[in-house]
Amino acid sequence: MTDHPAHQDSPDAAPADAPAHHSDDAESQAFRELLRGLRVWDVELPSFDPATAPAEPLPLFRQWLREAAEAGVPEPHTMTLATADAAGVPSVRTLMLHDADERGWHFASHRGSRKGRELAERPRAALGFYWPAVGRQVRVHGPVTAAGPEESAADLHRRSTGALAAALVGRQSEVLGSAQELARASEAAWERARREPEAPVPSWTLYVLHPEEVEFFQGDAQRRHVRLNYRYENGRWAQELLWP
Repeated sequence: MTDHPAHQDSPDAAPADAPAHHSDDAESQAFRELLRGLRVWDVELPSFDPATAPAEPLPLFRQWLREAAEAGVPEPHTMTLATADAAGVPSVRTLMLHDADERGWHFASHRGSRKGRELAERPRAALGFYWPAVGRQVRVHGPVTAAGPEESAADLHRRSTGALAAALVGRQSEVLGSAQELARASEAAWERARREPEAPVPSWTLYVLHPEEVEFFQGDAQRRHVRLNYRYENGRWAQELLWP
């Protein structure tokens, strides 16, 4: 299944004062053709009957992540995290989900990283999961709180030696002088992580997003996508279907 535009604008339709880029016309056209030729959901997708959905979103999220893993999706716990700074300027990045429980969706970072600074200024965020092998997405948003130092340290030390080494390097989002500087810092961090598996990283912080809204999207080859949205209001979860 490929998507094709209903029509293509003529080059004559460009504004008269638009800058000319004749040198990259062929490259631009090839890139557009690449995008339009990419196949979307050309495998059999699972069905989803929202009438069978549980009353709360957490059990369904856990089920969908497990089914994505079983379908061969690599790193199904990978997600996008969107935050904003004090001026409302958004930023987004990819990171790993550490847990999802009755408190919310868990992830971690250094307090001094860009995401950490933005969460300190605006403690709200949105998460996005996409599992193409099953044509599913999950979107989560709500307020975020930072866990205390003991819980944050426990989160870090449950992870791999490589995760600890990366945390020990620190300085996330700061300007890097050279690749050699990173190599030296990383080598020292790996050595310490192996020697001290409980080495402290005071800046490491576990964050918990407390969901106010969770949307489950099941793709359909005929574009009859199913979108089930959970909203938390008046102490309970309400469900609604959304137009695709």
